[in-house]
Amino acid sequence: MRLLICLLGLALIAVSSMNPSQHARDERESADAGGMPSPPADDYDIIIRNGRVIDGSGRSGFNADVGIKGDRIVRIGNLRGAQAAREIDARGQVVAPGFIDLLGQSEQFLLIDPRAMSKVMQGVTTEITGEGESIAPINDQILKEQEDFNRRYNLTVDWRTFDEYFTRLERQGTGVNFGTFVGATQVRAYVIGYDNRAPTPEEMEKMKTVVADAMKQGALGLSTSLQYVPARFATTDEIVELAKVARQYGGIYITHQRSEANAIDESMREVFEIARRANIPAEIWHFKTAYKKNWGRMPEMLNRIAAARRRGLKITADVYPYIAGSTSLSACLPPWSLEGGTDKMVARLKDARIRQQLKKEISTDSKDWENIYLGSGGPGGILIASVTNRELDKWQGKRLSEIADAQKKDPLDALLDFIIEDHGQTGAIFFMMNETDMKAALKSPFVSICTDTGARATDGPLSGGRSHPRGWGTYPRILGRYVRDEKLMPLELAVHKMTGMSAAKVGLKQRGLIREGYFADITIFDPKTVIDRATFEQPNQYPVGINFVIVNGQVEVDSGQRTPALAGKVLRGPGYGH
Repeated sequence: MRLLICLLGLALIAVSSMNPSQHARDERESADAGGMPSPPADDYDIIIRNGRVIDGSGRSGFNADVGIKGDRIVRIGNLRGAQAAREIDARGQVVAPGFIDLLGQSEQFLLIDPRAMSKVMQGVTTEITGEGESIAPINDQILKEQEDFNRRYNLTVDWRTFDEYFTRLERQGTGVNFGTFVGATQVRAYVIGYDNRAPTPEEMEKMKTVVADAMKQGALGLSTSLQYVPARFATTDEIVELAKVARQYGGIYITHQRSEANAIDESMREVFEIARRANIPAEIWHFKTAYKKNWGRMPEMLNRIAAARRRGLKITADVYPYIAGSTSLSACLPPWSLEGGTDKMVARLKDARIRQQLKKEISTDSKDWENIYLGSGGPGGILIASVTNRELDKWQGKRLSEIADAQKKDPLDALLDFIIEDHGQTGAIFFMMNETDMKAALKSPFVSICTDTGARATDGPLSGGRSHPRGWGTYPRILGRYVRDEKLMPLELAVHKMTGMSAAKVGLKQRGLIREGYFADITIFDPKTVIDRATFEQPNQYPVGINFVIVNGQVEVDSGQRTPALAGKVLRGPGYGH
């Protein structure tokens, strides 16, 4: 009897010593796998041999072969003697789950160029997106705000709902698996428009119905982008009510919080309040402590999240490994000047009296809005990344200070004129963060990874503009610079943050881990050579060391070269079909 008790005690200690999230995932994985039978020894489509498997759970890597049949991993172990239509020798390389981008921004780009080149070439097999402004629902008013972008890329919008968009994406094909949130910004614009006012009771009910419909069509949860207009006009109460609807369908809340800089204390309290009142898990997108006056505060913010987690709130975050952010150039403007949509904004910038008021406000530090112009140190800290007006193409890759000098203008006049000429469509890069803070977030146990940038390519319709280098090199940069060279964290932890942790956060089933019965999303990389090549000045460069990428059992990167395969699938959320 004593021996039995001791053995039971040892078993309990072994279970309790596991990472709790890993333990929960392992239980779910056993249920999801469903006891899929293994194929005969000679009936594999792909065998990956001789690699070091880092399975995405956070546990230590191990040597094993991986057998794939159709879109599934069916055997992990010694497959000596087995045969397959295709064999990949991964000797000296790491065999990992395909990387999951928790904020990808490619919803339109996948329709323009379905290859998702800059994502797949860095090992991304799944993209999650929908930052406040989601791909649906759409009405004529929203469509008018998007017409400059759609015209430049000849994009026909033939959908109005998530169902219709997903159908088009599936019909066309996509290089990455794709899942999206429904944006509270989108819902507000759909029902209320772009005005700064509260919804009427009838409008609030309509907004809740729109969120419910989106969840039933496959949205992963509710998202916000509260720094921007019209999202900024929403109160905490409004967001809570919409988040409660998402929670009813098993979704989570994910947010670009209201402030990442001067008002970050109040903003963090709002995130916690929404999570508590809606009883919903909450993820903070691209977590940062921005602007020089806030540098050094990241450990404090991480401690606040840890304390909230100890109180029972399910709060997590993600980051990208760079010290610059990227958003619209019009984000330099105070919120009141953006109210009512793009046409009204442009009219205000052309008004001499209003222009003087804007220049005064942009030159003044504030907690009332995110003054990203001052937060980036002025025009020298702002780089033009992409434009919609082709006449402005020559300024891509130039600092705003360079443009002002070339045009012999005051920098603020150069800013306002550029916004007018590009009809508010300019994408810009803002140098506003600190490396020490970023690293603190990157190695935190509840922080995973995103790029916050849409998929582009060095050829084709998306090759003309310049984007943030994070869209080309985030994952190789972490693996090469921060894991191998700087030893910021173990390789197994880094892979976990890129895969299993991210899948668990947004509820992806049978993805994010190398497990028998799981979907065959796999990235094979050389840990000795993997590194990013994209820079802020020359971002459009693929990384090195990402040698094979498999999406749903099809090889999309073969010995470092992109194949024609478009094997991605639409990933619908837990409310789908309800």
